[in-house]
Amino acid sequence: MLKLKKFVFSPFLENTYVVWDSKTNETAIIDPGCVEPEEEKELSDFIESNDLNVKYLINTHCHIDHVFGNAYVKSTYDCEYWAPEKDEFLLNNMSEQAKMFGIQIKPSPNPDKFITDDTVLSLGEIQPKFLFTPGHTPGEYSIYFEEDKICITGDVLFKEGIGRTDLWGGNFDTLIESIKTQLLTLPEETVIYPGHGEDSTIGDEIKLNPFLIDV
Repeated sequence: MLKLKKFVFSPFLENTYVVWDSKTNETAIIDPGCVEPEEEKELSDFIESNDLNVKYLINTHCHIDHVFGNAYVKSTYDCEYWAPEKDEFLLNNMSEQAKMFGIQIKPSPNPDKFITDDTVLSLGEIQPKFLFTPGHTPGEYSIYFEEDKICITGDVLFKEGIGRTDLWGGNFDTLIESIKTQLLTLPEETVIYPGHGEDSTIGDEIKLNPFLIDV
């Protein structure tokens, strides 16, 4: 059984997710946004108190608010780091991104491996599916746990909202196509956990999301 814990980090109020298999405690940290030492400690205290074994660091995409904690997580847990290849340019210019917001950050390590549609990762017996959902960035992936009917949607789909497309590499038409073909086709009871804000369901977004009424 998949278990999930959400943390809200940084001035961007970014959602960092810790997901793990309840039988083995094998764990993935998804989009670590911890930027302050207090946030790093909050994350590590939770992992230690629950005896979790961090196996993976995963970025859905590589805007700075989702990669603030990459260096900390990788160095602390020596886990395998996965990211979208088409977002590698965002990792390479994250210092420039940060300067625009007046923030100092630790450079991210390079990914160990790149996510593809065929990527297979295991947390115990749990194997998430990676759904290619570009538009907010060129390379973004959503992470779908089919048996648990959970989808981590990064900054693609929010509760009654969608991701911005006016940032580096964004494209509105591509984003809408990604949502339409990859996310709205999931079972309506699927719970979505976005990169900012509250969780929702696919069914509620089909009915209530003002950006998707005519999709």
